[in-house]
Amino acid sequence: MKVVPLGDKLVVKRLESAEKTAGGILLPDAAREQPQQGRVLSVGDGLMLPDGTRAPHEVNEGDRVVFSSYSGAEVTIDEEKLLILNADDILAIVR
Repeated sequence: MKVVPLGDKLVVKRLESAEKTAGGILLPDAAREQPQQGRVLSVGDGLMLPDGTRAPHEVNEGDRVVFSSYSGAEVTIDEEKLLILNADDILAIVR
């Protein structure tokens, strides 16, 4: 199933968190931090401007992005955890 966001929203899938520390210690699920990076799966039409046109997104589908820790809404669709973010929640594109 494809999730199509509205307006200036984006659908992002978080990257997997590290299972081990740099020293080789295995981390249980409860001790892992949520990664702040993800892959953009889908983008909305863009922000509606006062003149009725839409501003294009700065990110595209497939981009790897960095976002704020507690931003967006986490949803589960087809047993897959996804984030729906505002375009303003994206801090950077990783190239």
